[in-house]
Amino acid sequence: MDDLSALTPSSPIPSGATLHRAPVREVDPRTLYLLAKLRQDVFSIEQGATDPDLDGRDLEAGTTLLWIEVPGPEAEAAGLAGEPAAHIRVLTEPDGSMRIGRLAVRAQNRRDGFGGRIMRAALDLTRELAPDQVVRIDAQAYLEDWYRGMGYVTVGEMFLEAGIEHVPMEYRH
Repeated sequence: MDDLSALTPSSPIPSGATLHRAPVREVDPRTLYLLAKLRQDVFSIEQGATDPDLDGRDLEAGTTLLWIEVPGPEAEAAGLAGEPAAHIRVLTEPDGSMRIGRLAVRAQNRRDGFGGRIMRAALDLTRELAPDQVVRIDAQAYLEDWYRGMGYVTVGEMFLEAGIEHVPMEYRH
């Protein structure tokens, strides 16, 4: 668990927000459920993705989940950990390259800067794990400029994935 003040904030950080990272086998069942629910809410319900989100890749040995928790009144009252406000996963591909995906931010936290914070944390993790490897993403097309602003480069043509337009992009450390 990391205090988010270590990341360069672009907007105020809600009090008590923390960054976590772990392979799925080390994530407690409640948190794992809340992360899956966040992804379902964003990808399936909100965006209408046509393919299932749970693709088995979260269970691979080279996968790390990252999430930012923000305390919520219900969780605090029950003595539980906070609610995930943002989530992302980092995968090691068979060729040794890195892949980042499944960036999801809870609707009420989209103006808090958590998307950029968790993407920077994921990029830091890829630098730690494989500093000489390329980092790949399949970005939703409407976010292409946002990813460019973080240093990603478009490397291919637009394509449909789960009924949503995506573009392949890469980042080099």
